[in-house]
Amino acid sequence: MISLLFYRISLLLLLPLLLIFLLIRSKSNKAYRQRLAERLGFFPKPYQQGGIVVHAASVGEVIALKSFIEKLLLNYPDLAITITSFTPTGSAQVTKLFGDRVQHGYLPLDILPCTALFLRRLQPKMMIFMETELWPNLIAQCAQQNIKLLLINGRLSNKSLTSYQKIGPLIKPCLNHFDIILTQSQENLSHFLQLGAQASRCENSGNLKFDISVNAQVMAKKAELAKLLFTEERQEKRTIWLVASTHDGDETIALTAFKALLSQYPRLLLVLVPRHPERFEQVAKLCLEQGLSLAKRSENTVINNEQVWLLDSLGELMAAFALSDIVTMGGSFNAVGGHNPLEPALFNKPVIVGPNMSNFNEIMQQLRQADAIVELTADEPSHQLAKEVSVLLQQPERQKSLGENALKVVLANQGASEKTLAQVQALLTSNGAKS
Repeated sequence: MISLLFYRISLLLLLPLLLIFLLIRSKSNKAYRQRLAERLGFFPKPYQQGGIVVHAASVGEVIALKSFIEKLLLNYPDLAITITSFTPTGSAQVTKLFGDRVQHGYLPLDILPCTALFLRRLQPKMMIFMETELWPNLIAQCAQQNIKLLLINGRLSNKSLTSYQKIGPLIKPCLNHFDIILTQSQENLSHFLQLGAQASRCENSGNLKFDISVNAQVMAKKAELAKLLFTEERQEKRTIWLVASTHDGDETIALTAFKALLSQYPRLLLVLVPRHPERFEQVAKLCLEQGLSLAKRSENTVINNEQVWLLDSLGELMAAFALSDIVTMGGSFNAVGGHNPLEPALFNKPVIVGPNMSNFNEIMQQLRQADAIVELTADEPSHQLAKEVSVLLQQPERQKSLGENALKVVLANQGASEKTLAQVQALLTSNGAKS
């Protein structure tokens, strides 16, 4: 209790600085200064009370939750399903995937007056958090108000475990406020137990990120992008190398590798997709500084002889995966820990990753065992990347087998959404709610 009290007082005192941080962040992305009232707990009207709130921090989490959210909407048509996010891109993805079928707003800052207002407005029966989204103040308030608490797709890396252990007196009670903690894997379950979660509350239900599928929206977007890539006048289809969800430093590695490949593959098209919209212009400038010709998706340009296509747009990455020949996942060449390799795998694409995929240890283990991934080491990443892309370009059968093996891994591991739904149903029944 003392740790929670200290946490609450500290964050309350930090509130002006947190708001200043959001305003500074808004210089590169104006969305961060919009809807500030929601950050303070003023969930936007109109809203229904008494439903289920699911928190998905950003884009990746929203996409991973799609199958599960669809099941909630189907099974609980009379309950308000609310999805909260923390980033503008996550918010845009919620709107894109679910429209007005769900309620949506930002999760408030984890500060007592803000979270109290948020809960008073929505009065949910249940709050569902994902992966490592642990908000001690909000979670403690939910427990005090007998709001059912569920942590799904629980993930706790070695790094996060070490960090959380340093604040164990705050985090251990937070974990044990959850009615159920569903983890992605046995390894993650073990980490939650090491952090102090009670074994009776924890269960390995598998990874929701496997429960992805291709829908009509993605196929329509694919057709839209294809019109810019494949014209009737063009005599040949250009080979497409997609480098997805890039962070600072990733583009330099990819561009260096690409320039090394151009002498042998002059018609190769590099597609860059930065993870964060505020970096779009920075990446465009970097491409031009490297002496490469560039087209931007935002300008709706038909691709002719351009060497780089910058996907400076939102919600089009899955469609871009479908159109690519080879995919490299960003965030895997630095401390970020990589991004989801299952999304390109869904489209039978060969995937190359850098040396750090620590966010996806169990997924990577399965992909390795199935010969479904190409991994690089930390030495000379640009040289290695150029070499592996070249190998795949020369070996179409290898491209095909990698993609097929990766898809098999995805399909073999689906089902976490159903297990998660079963826990929701059990908790709501015990709370007296009707399905």
